[in-house]
Amino acid sequence: MKILVDMMGGDNAPLAPLQGAAQAAAEYGVEIVALGDEALLRKTAQENGVSVENMTFVHCTQTIEMCDEPAMAIRRKKDSAIVRGLELLKAGAGDAFVSAGSTGALHVGASLIVRTLRGVKRPALATIVPAKKQPYLLLDCGANVECRPDMLAAFGVMGSCYMDKVMGRANPTVALANNGAEESKGTPMLREAHQLLKTAGVNFVGNIEPRDVPAGEVDVVVCDGFTGNVILKLTEGVAKMLLGMLKEIFLANVGGKLAYLLVRGGMKDLKVRMDSEEYGGAPFLGACKPVIKAHGSSKAKGIKNAIRQAKTCVEHDLCGTMQAALDARGKGEQTV
Repeated sequence: MKILVDMMGGDNAPLAPLQGAAQAAAEYGVEIVALGDEALLRKTAQENGVSVENMTFVHCTQTIEMCDEPAMAIRRKKDSAIVRGLELLKAGAGDAFVSAGSTGALHVGASLIVRTLRGVKRPALATIVPAKKQPYLLLDCGANVECRPDMLAAFGVMGSCYMDKVMGRANPTVALANNGAEESKGTPMLREAHQLLKTAGVNFVGNIEPRDVPAGEVDVVVCDGFTGNVILKLTEGVAKMLLGMLKEIFLANVGGKLAYLLVRGGMKDLKVRMDSEEYGGAPFLGACKPVIKAHGSSKAKGIKNAIRQAKTCVEHDLCGTMQAALDARGKGEQTV
């Protein structure tokens, strides 16, 4: 299996992508196609003792920066790792593409270059979010700020497939983020989406209020990209605040430090559960082939786990499963 990896994207490029890719190649037995400035990549690998034994290089002369306007960057920077990687993915020269680069450019590129599944106009950015009972899948979390009801229904179908095939949760529950649990709550768009999800062929359990989302009682939370981005960033901010407050309590005096010794194991487990790098990246669900967006601040572990995630998507034919599920809704001819 060949995994295409953008070595130039992210805050810690190119070292972190190189390290993560090398670890993934050794641990998962995948072949890495490394895209970027080949001379820089080889020099960085040599200086840091990173093995490139299971890597082939595709030299790219351009880099899409975070500040670049996505659509313009895709059009003008044809020799960037993102564009070249997506083109190779489309051509079948790789089985999946992983990048910690510009989310906007990846979204535009996945739509225009790789193309989307039948019945899907724009892919949804989905991410695994830590929660009390178990992590859940949140989509869309920022790619599509405004959505039509049928788009949300399609998100529910694709999210259900992902949790089943990639996360191993049979018959996953799907909920619609809303300002009330009652079926009559929300805007006209949300009320219509609610009705569509009821007949979408997924295990739809109704609306879920934002205060109940962190409990982790459902497997998939469906919403538009604006709402999802707010939920995601608020969750990250609250988690960071609470962990910081706990640290202050433990370091305040000798008694707090002694108390920490008693709960140190639990605190380490909590830190692991809240670590986004444990889950790899955020897939663009709806793209014809697996495109995984790793966090921009990913270190080697995050890149390695994003590659593991890509491998799992390929092994379980996630895109094919989602297409079959979308067609089963009888909406295959309608663009969502």
